Amino acid sequence: MTERKLTREDIKKQRQQQKKKKQTPFKVWLKRIILTIVFIGVLGFLGGAGLFAYYASSAPELDEELLKYPVSSEFYDINGELFATIGQESRKYVQFEDIPDDMVAAILATEDVRFFDHFGIDLWRLGGAVIANFRDGFGSQGGSTITQQVVKNSFLYNDKKLKRKAQEAWLAIQLERQYSKEEIFEMYFNKILMSGRVYGFGQASEYFYGKPLNELTLGQMATLAGMPQSPNNYNPFKNPDLSEKRRNIVLSLMVQHKKITEAQATEAKKITVAESVLPEDERKPATVTNYPAFLDVVLSELERNGDNDALAEGIKVYTTLDPNAQKIVESVMNNDANFMTEKIQSGVAVVDTKTGEIRAIGGGRHYGAERGFNFAYDLVTRAPGSTMKPIIDYAPAIEYLKWSTGETLVDEPMKYSGTNQTITNWDNKYLGTMTARQALYTSRNIPAVKTLQAVGTDKAKNFVSRLGIDVDYVVESDAIGGGRINISPISMAGAYAAFGNNGVYTAPHSITKIVYRDGSSSREYKSEEVIAMSDYTAYMVTDMLRDVVGNKPNASGTAANVSGLDLAGKTGTTNYSADEFAKYNLPSSAVPDSWFAGYTTNYSIAIWSGYEQRSDAITTWDERRLPQTLFKSIMSQLSSSIETARFKQPNSVVSATVEVGTSPLKLASEFTPDNLRMTELFVKGTEPKEVSDAFEQLELDPPFNLQASYNELANIIDLTWEHQAPGALEEDFDPNAVPISFEVTMSIDGAEPTVISSSSANYVAIPSVVIGHNYAFTVTAISDEVRSESASVSLYIEGLPDEPEEDDWQDWNNGEIDEPTEPEEPTNPETGTDNNGNNNNNGNGNGNGQVTPPTNPTEPTDPGTDDEEVQNGE
Repeated sequence: MTERKLTREDIKKQRQQQKKKKQTPFKVWLKRIILTIVFIGVLGFLGGAGLFAYYASSAPELDEELLKYPVSSEFYDINGELFATIGQESRKYVQFEDIPDDMVAAILATEDVRFFDHFGIDLWRLGGAVIANFRDGFGSQGGSTITQQVVKNSFLYNDKKLKRKAQEAWLAIQLERQYSKEEIFEMYFNKILMSGRVYGFGQASEYFYGKPLNELTLGQMATLAGMPQSPNNYNPFKNPDLSEKRRNIVLSLMVQHKKITEAQATEAKKITVAESVLPEDERKPATVTNYPAFLDVVLSELERNGDNDALAEGIKVYTTLDPNAQKIVESVMNNDANFMTEKIQSGVAVVDTKTGEIRAIGGGRHYGAERGFNFAYDLVTRAPGSTMKPIIDYAPAIEYLKWSTGETLVDEPMKYSGTNQTITNWDNKYLGTMTARQALYTSRNIPAVKTLQAVGTDKAKNFVSRLGIDVDYVVESDAIGGGRINISPISMAGAYAAFGNNGVYTAPHSITKIVYRDGSSSREYKSEEVIAMSDYTAYMVTDMLRDVVGNKPNASGTAANVSGLDLAGKTGTTNYSADEFAKYNLPSSAVPDSWFAGYTTNYSIAIWSGYEQRSDAITTWDERRLPQTLFKSIMSQLSSSIETARFKQPNSVVSATVEVGTSPLKLASEFTPDNLRMTELFVKGTEPKEVSDAFEQLELDPPFNLQASYNELANIIDLTWEHQAPGALEEDFDPNAVPISFEVTMSIDGAEPTVISSSSANYVAIPSVVIGHNYAFTVTAISDEVRSESASVSLYIEGLPDEPEEDDWQDWNNGEIDEPTEPEEPTNPETGTDNNGNNNNNGNGNGNGQVTPPTNPTEPTDPGTDDEEVQNGE
């Protein structure tokens, strides 16, 4: 049979079948996945395009007036009253042809280097921003061009929502179609915010340099070009160092994009920013406004929250300002009589204890509208000194270790761990054993460091972070405020407020909300409450800080006390290094900073004082106490017309009277000396149960060898005795440990006994003796309220009684006849008889003077040489 020949069609089919057999399942699924992704991408694109079209259709119309000029923004206090308006004042509109080429180059290199090439949106820059947002989260980086910034600052709300981004892109394209590049650049140039009250580069040139743009140096232009990214941080008046770093970045960008040469950049960097701006005495305010120091903080908060650009678009800002409190602060700060030198400065922050809302700011003496350095907000390079001790030492010890306020600490020489650096106290003394309360109110350094060591630096870092103090790590020197932690008065006031608010911390803030120009939308500014510590920690620290301003011996903050207010607070000073003392030729008493932070249930106030230049030192105690005196003046005025509740002890805290020095603490016994008894606070359940037995009831032996003898020549009765003090037989006996006195009584012929002597001497002489009468004596040893058994002796004076004058005995008892005098030494101490043969009684007499002679009589002590108390008139 003949085989059929394959046709071309048959061969083609066979090859296709073989190819299908060779395909693996993996390739099939890969193809399907790719097709699915493409399909989803197409759907996403179509959906995104539709959404973009929808958002674009609702975008506002372009308005040339809004594009060119900023709209005034308004600021309101807590009463809803307008206190400031900024935005349209002092406009200086500059045409594009009048802008120097280097100024244009600096701005483009910094903000939008492809400005003259794109159509309103820079796709290359946008692509980079998209990648960054996928990598770091949406909104982490923007890709806005200068055109988009003009649109955003003129028509849209300052957020990063998709709707606003879509409208921004659409309007940027429309803006590019209607206006030239030069016109758009001109809009940006004149409208951009340069400082809190300065808009546009033209006005900024006059404000910061006092000259027009065409007279600026390359370095000055670069400084201005770098400011819009963060006007507050890069303000050359406030932060010249940060501004200089930013300027140098701008110059480097200009070199990178071939706008200038490397040599030009190097030359421009030689002049510091501080040298190139107007000197302080030539600066003029950009606007005149009420409460400039407080407004300065509001503007900084807007910038910190990303709402800085919205200022140019007529927003309403509702603030926490209390105008009455602000007026009080400004009155105190502007009164030169409150300050002891011409140049000393202060920064003041007043915060509501319960809410964290900032009520008033003292930015400095005679703080003006030029938005200079605000010592309440911008002071973040000065150490807080001992005001950190409650925050980083004692509060964590109570919170984590449940220490009581009576925890025993020893103030003694020590060094920082692993170093040879000795820790000293402010008085260069060491006071030994004390309680945590005493260590805090007397501001001792060594106990503070020991407390931080007990807590541990990791736990201390965790604790302070809940009070708004963020640090990478804590070191031992932070225990006394001399380490790496720097803090502004605003932050300090906020941290202390948590102690007065039962341990709840709310970050200090000056804004409650902002309302955008259309009035239909707003943004709430609300700080979240953080439970920073237990209520027992907050109260126990507060109770210790009461003693800082109270009447305790050596308390450090008594000058801040306000009579009638339940008040707590802490002082703080910092020190110069040895190198600084030598460099600035300072006296040993010099310190760079002085602080006081204090609070009631209504207000928390923190105050820093010092000099703007660190080389200018605080050298007197009046300067050191300046924060305390300012605090007292401000707090007393703030509290004069309102009720201030006392700090309330929570149920989690109990008190107990302990014996100081016991470790662990024990309850004081009824025999514990008063100077070692102290009532302290404990976390409930940790109070001591055991009573100290260190001090037992004092038992006094009675006097012995009591002798009475009559000296006929002198007509006196000599009374002498001996006594053995408690512990006299022990090796470490201290004769001054238990002060003892002797009470002597006398009775004549059985009459009521009368006390005739009470002293530490062991003798007494009774003058003006009347013969023919019986004298009875008792001697009792006394220490505090403890009395010994009495020794007694009697002596009959033989012979016919004289005729005493009427009421002679009563006169003697009333002190109208000479008091007893020092007896003469017996003539014959071996036999116990005097020159007249009268017997001395050894304390065992029968009442008639006939007694057995003493076996070892003691010579009366010389009151002029041996008895210190007698010498002192006691």
